[in-house]
Amino acid sequence: MKFRPLHDRVLVKRVDQEEKTSGGIIIPDTAQEKPMEGEIIAAGSGTRHEDGTVIPLDVKAGDRVLFGKWSGTEVKIDGDDLLIMKESDLLGVIEGGKRKKK
Repeated sequence: MKFRPLHDRVLVKRVDQEEKTSGGIIIPDTAQEKPMEGEIIAAGSGTRHEDGTVIPLDVKAGDRVLFGKWSGTEVKIDGDDLLIMKESDLLGVIEGGKRKKK
């Protein structure tokens, strides 16, 4: 199934967090907080002004983003747990690829 968010909404998949601490302690699923980082799967066309012009979103599919802990609406599409949220709920875009582990 394909899903396209409307207007200024985006579809986000949470990025899995590390299940171990830096000291090697394994954190059980019940004690882990939900990650506040995700990847945009799909984005709407943009915000529509009163005069009818459409302002495109600043994010696109594939961008890694940060969002608030309680942001978005949880949905399940094709067995995947995803979030639908407005672009204004996003805190920022993570640029530069993956971080190197020390």
